[in-house]
Amino acid sequence: MRPRYTLQVNILFVGDVFGSAGRHIVHEHLGHLVETNEVDLLIINGENAAGGFGLTPSIAEEFFDMGAHVITTGNHIWDKKEIFEYMTVPEDSHVRGRRVIRPANYAVGTPGFGMYEGELPTGQKYAVINLQGRVFMSSCDDPFRKADDLLTQIAEHTAAKVILLDFHGEATSEKVALGWYLDGRVTAVLGTHTHIPTADERILPHGTAFQTDVGMSGPFDSVIGVETELVLKRFLTGMPGKFEPAKGNPKICATLIGCDGATGRSHSIQRIMLGE
Repeated sequence: MRPRYTLQVNILFVGDVFGSAGRHIVHEHLGHLVETNEVDLLIINGENAAGGFGLTPSIAEEFFDMGAHVITTGNHIWDKKEIFEYMTVPEDSHVRGRRVIRPANYAVGTPGFGMYEGELPTGQKYAVINLQGRVFMSSCDDPFRKADDLLTQIAEHTAAKVILLDFHGEATSEKVALGWYLDGRVTAVLGTHTHIPTADERILPHGTAFQTDVGMSGPFDSVIGVETELVLKRFLTGMPGKFEPAKGNPKICATLIGCDGATGRSHSIQRIMLGE
């Protein structure tokens, strides 16, 4: 049974779904995870769901059919060109493509949007923000100042208190720094991109849930999702080669957050990893 908070909101965030193995394991576990934990808001990072590189409209539709409210992405979002049109919709549109978001600190004019504001059947307002780090990543705008701008927009538009931020970044230090920077201003800062789940989940002093990286939902008998032999060949020879997604030993990595809908402050965070 869920704790008796006045406006309890349970959030499940599913880490980077990688290839068909990742989609399979998510499909296997998602239903009972949502039911058992009385999940109100479901968010899935799907940037690697299509063969390990990118996202297609049909796969996005699969995730929405599973109950996802929002799909976040990252630096591989443009790997499948079919997604461009799917995400190119008016800002106030109610089509599903509007709920696929890419990092908000990409250049002006980039297809899609970096934030989604919605409302649950209970009337609870929420917002999901996607940002990308700059350390060891391709060039993009300052995620710290962009977060400030987006929080101002939320305050002026919907005044949503439940705000989750997917920070897609390489450097641990940058992710931790953003968590501290936004402590008390968002419900959660969850890191993605490295495909390795970290054991540092915590509630920061002012009520923001934080984890450096949620991890990958995909094949764990691999090198962060890719067939081991192909990666070893690259490291041993330095020669280029096509990477293929692995399939062995799939696991789902997710993070469950409990928060107060009235204040947006988190009171619990739990790491989840389940295999077949």
